[in-house]
Amino acid sequence: MTMQPSPHQPKPRHIALVAYADCQVLDVTGPWQVFASANTLADTRLYDLTLVARGARQVTTNGGLALQANLDWQGLELIGAPDTLLVAGGSGVFEQCRHRYHIDGLRHMADSVRRLGAICSGAFLLAEAGLIDGHRATTHWRHCEELARRYPDVEVVADAIHVEDRGRYTSAGVTAGIDLALSLVEADHGHELAGRVARELVMFLHRPGGQSQFSEALLSQQRAGPRLRPLINVLHATPGGEHDITSMAERLAVTPRHLSRLFQRQLGTSPGEYLTRLRLEAARKELITGEPSLERLAARWRLGGSEQFRRLFQRQYGVSPSIYRARFSSRSTPVPSP
Repeated sequence: MTMQPSPHQPKPRHIALVAYADCQVLDVTGPWQVFASANTLADTRLYDLTLVARGARQVTTNGGLALQANLDWQGLELIGAPDTLLVAGGSGVFEQCRHRYHIDGLRHMADSVRRLGAICSGAFLLAEAGLIDGHRATTHWRHCEELARRYPDVEVVADAIHVEDRGRYTSAGVTAGIDLALSLVEADHGHELAGRVARELVMFLHRPGGQSQFSEALLSQQRAGPRLRPLINVLHATPGGEHDITSMAERLAVTPRHLSRLFQRQLGTSPGEYLTRLRLEAARKELITGEPSLERLAARWRLGGSEQFRRLFQRQYGVSPSIYRARFSSRSTPVPSP
């Protein structure tokens, strides 16, 4: 049975995704399922979905799975510009950048859509079309340097999950497209529905756009040299311990000043800032798994009082602890005052 919009619901938003030979299957199916699940969970048609490809024909993804398109660019123009137009990434994107078909289609449609975006390396097509010149954008971490080199007018944000800049939306690789789609659902219909969709898809966490593409632990292990790595391992194992600049320096048998230089040279930050990030990450995990008191979280992880904790959390994650927990906790309850 086809879902019909409620008389009290606005007109469904039209989401069009652009696919091509050797696109990444999850760049298409991940965001598609987010919008489809929003329809199901809302029990009304919030979104109409269209797959656009050359000749409205079947396209074979780089994983070998074939997808059947609904429309080509001409057909899309006939039914009217979508609300949101997203371009999939994948190994085939570089071949598409050498041809006019999708570039011309994107340029023709760009001014008529409310949101124009790309998942993963789909950003290369937007950049080739000149549609993200002067904008902040991201892509798969492996391709960030190449995107910046090829398109110097694009401000590449190399370590973000997704980026929005004046109606242009880009995401990092593969599953980050799901995070981008969740953020669009949240913008359209609120964090409660976006959270329900994330839980329905068994997403561990709907990640904010500014969150790193990598784990802090993995990055630090890769960047820290053998002199600093033993201390890094201890800090990650016991972030709530009684660590200060003196005790950390003593552990490595160096002066506090030399320790600070090691951190700056290898990790680009100070020992104190690094430890604070680790403690915030530990507190964030507890925040979404049940600890209701900011005061107790701040004390447990040595982050000052509740007000200081709020300020540090806002600076690190871009949202307040209460909003973060409302979005991502399976309980979806607000954080009470201490």
